[in-house]
Amino acid sequence: MSTIEKSLDDHLLVMAEMKLYQHDIEDKFNVIKDTLARGGKIIFCGNGGSAADCQHLAAEFTGRFVRERRPLAAIALTTDTSALTCIGNDYGFEFVFSRQLSAIGNPGDMLIAISTSGNSQNIITCAKTAREMGIATLGLLGRDGGKLKDICEHVIVVPSDVTARIQEAHIFIGHIFCELIDEIYTI
Repeated sequence: MSTIEKSLDDHLLVMAEMKLYQHDIEDKFNVIKDTLARGGKIIFCGNGGSAADCQHLAAEFTGRFVRERRPLAAIALTTDTSALTCIGNDYGFEFVFSRQLSAIGNPGDMLIAISTSGNSQNIITCAKTAREMGIATLGLLGRDGGKLKDICEHVIVVPSDVTARIQEAHIFIGHIFCELIDEIYTI
C-alpha cells in the first residue's frame, strides 16, 4: 500500500468514526451559538498546526465562511508575535495564552482550546485561567484527551493517535461550526 493510499484510508476511517460524534458536535456548537447570542466572543488558542487552525477559524467568524453575514466576535491568541514573545520572555511560554486571556477575556466568553495531545502546558494554563474567569471552555482534542479532557467543560476527542488525522478532524469540526453559524447569521 502506498503512503498516499494509507493516508487516505486512515483519513476516511477517522472521518467515518466522527459520524458517531455528530450529536456531540451539535451540542458543542449550541454553546458557541449561545455565547455569541449573549454578546460574548470566541477566543482560540493552540500550538503549531493547531495555532494555524485557531487563526483560520477566528478569521471565518470575523469575516465570513460561505454566506454573507455580519462579523462575529472571535480572536486567536496565537497571532500577536509581540505579545507571544514578550510574555514568553518575561513570564515563560506556559503563560503566553493565559496572560492574553486575562487581559481581553470576560465572563460569558468562550475559549476553544485546540490540542492534539491535550497536554500542552500553555493551553492547560489558559483553560484553567478561563475557568477561573467564568469563561466557558471547549477542548478540541485528540488521542485520549490528555489533561485538558478533565479541565475543559466541553470536549470533543478525535478518535486517533495520529497528529495529522487529528488536525484534519479538528478543522473539519471547525468548518461544521462555521456552516452552522452561517445558517443562523446569514443576512
